[in-house]
Amino acid sequence: QVRLVESGGGLVQPGGSLRLSCAASGVMFSTDVMGWYRQAPGKQRELVAIITSGGTTNYADSVKGRFTISRDNVKTIMVYLQMNSLNPEDTAVYYCNLNRRFNSQNYWGQGTQVTVSS
Repeated sequence: QVRLVESGGGLVQPGGSLRLSCAASGVMFSTDVMGWYRQAPGKQRELVAIITSGGTTNYADSVKGRFTISRDNVKTIMVYLQMNSLNPEDTAVYYCNLNRRFNSQNYWGQGTQVTVSS
C-alpha cells in the first residue's frame, strides 16, 4: 500500500511563492510516476506537474516557467512543488499523486489548500 501526505499550503498574496511537500511511504517501484494535481471550486481536477524516478518532468501550460517539481529519493520519497509568481487562478486544493504504471493504479494524498488573494 502507498500513503501520501502533503504539506505546505496556505494563504499567499498575488506574486508570492509557496512550496508544497509530499511524503510517500509504502511499496515503491522505479516506474512509479509522481505528480501534483489541483482542483479549484466547481472545476475538474487537473494535472499541474509530474516527475519520473529518473527526473523527467512535464508541466501544464498554465504553470510552465512559474512552478518547479522536484523529487528526493535518498532516504524517503519526497516530492516538492515550488510555486512562484502565484496568481488568484492558482487557488485550489493541491493533491499529491502516485501513478503505478504497470497496473495504472493511482494513489492520492488528502490534499492541501492553496489560496492566492490580497
